[in-house]
Amino acid sequence: MCAGFMENKLDSDYQLLLRHILSNGVVKKDRTGTGTLSTFGCQIRHEMSDGFPLLTTKKMAVKTMITELKWFLKGDTNIKYLVDNGCNVWNGDAYKKYVSKVNMQPGVPMDDFLEQKEFIQRIKTDDEFANKWGELGPIYGNQWRAWGSQSQYNNITKETRTTRPGIDQIKNLITELHNNPDSRRLMVNAWNVDQLDSMTLPPCHYGFQVYTRELTFAERYKHYSGSDKTWEQGGGNAYGKITAMDMMDDEEVPIRAISLMWNQRSVDTFLGLPFNIASYGLLLELLAVEVNMIPDELIGNLGDTHLYSNHKVQAATQLGREGFDLPRIKVSNVNLVEGQFDYELINYNYHPSIKAALSN
Repeated sequence: MCAGFMENKLDSDYQLLLRHILSNGVVKKDRTGTGTLSTFGCQIRHEMSDGFPLLTTKKMAVKTMITELKWFLKGDTNIKYLVDNGCNVWNGDAYKKYVSKVNMQPGVPMDDFLEQKEFIQRIKTDDEFANKWGELGPIYGNQWRAWGSQSQYNNITKETRTTRPGIDQIKNLITELHNNPDSRRLMVNAWNVDQLDSMTLPPCHYGFQVYTRELTFAERYKHYSGSDKTWEQGGGNAYGKITAMDMMDDEEVPIRAISLMWNQRSVDTFLGLPFNIASYGLLLELLAVEVNMIPDELIGNLGDTHLYSNHKVQAATQLGREGFDLPRIKVSNVNLVEGQFDYELINYNYHPSIKAALSN
């Protein structure tokens, strides 16, 4: 182990997954035309007490990940919010939709056709253009916050009218966590088969489930005291234990832990998966604060887990690196129903970023 580096299980497990794909993946064609090495049925598990799940073997685009999660939580499906906040991960999908629609319109002069850079600039500066061309359909945020809703854009009044209200799955999840935390129905689903054809891209990570359990006294005491010592090692006795429990109750120390498991049908292992791990890790942290629980375990169930053919060199570079200690994160002013929160990322040490082409 090199001086200044410490092994963390998240980076190690991620590198094991890269090696598994490189060694066992089968060559497959895909909708982007790039080609992949593909495996099926993998899993990622991370104990949140080990640190915030942000890979350190390459620099991660933290602000981009957080902006996208806020976009989901707000129920937004138009890229203007993303573009205005410097997040470009959905630009290609919106532009691809624009190109296909324009090509289907007869008689459109080539001079009126925008290149992608010009297209994104118009999204930034022209609200009417953004309203028309920045919309991606009922993707993640719409399903999370308004499942089954339908809306209609009026080309004359330039207004969007809701024709059928939807189900706010995030709000319902928070309510159920407060009222029935042992429920086995604590789920949010984005795979709406009735609306898949209306989506620019059907959801890759298509749903998540949360699970809660009661904390032991020792777990609560450790969280309360900030010490790794057990109550007995700290010199505590039975009478003092009762007093400590009362103090912890008075200070609203959490009595439950919460875990999150997401399911993903298609996994871009080099670019997308590290992003997904961090995003769902942050969502777990936010849910924990919202309902006063302790984040416990993060689990990802991965379907078609692939490495694009033009990411092999980059994967080899990352495999040659050793991980740092994982960072910590503090979230505050959390209001998931409004899609609002503040955060502080602490002690994030990382290797340089590794550039790789995005396949749309």
